[in-house]
Amino acid sequence: MIAVDSSVWIDHFRNVISRQVSLLRSLFGREELLVGDIVLLEVLRGARDDRHAMRLARDVHAFDVVPMLGDAMAVQAAQNFRALRAIGITVRTSADLIIGTYCIERGHFLLHDDRDFEPMREHLGLRVV
Repeated sequence: MIAVDSSVWIDHFRNVISRQVSLLRSLFGREELLVGDIVLLEVLRGARDDRHAMRLARDVHAFDVVPMLGDAMAVQAAQNFRALRAIGITVRTSADLIIGTYCIERGHFLLHDDRDFEPMREHLGLRVV
């Protein structure tokens, strides 16, 4: 499975041309794409108004939207944060920590364009596209 981060979705909706957006678009129609509920939140909070939010939600819901945080995942995400902090790296947002941890724990790949995921790739085994 491939989880897609909000950094790629936002660029897609803004028609930004990038390697990540091109890859996302090439994967449309395939069943291995998923969207985390926290990613949906990040995409929708950037909507200009309710109408725009409804359109974004409709487009994102064309893919599987899955919950990314629960008790066990919260504990693991906190452990990952501490492991990175112990080597001098601080992940800037809890959302990125949750998304990265979810992918690590589930063995999913992550399609992203966000530097906060690189330490998770390098030190925690996050698989990226």
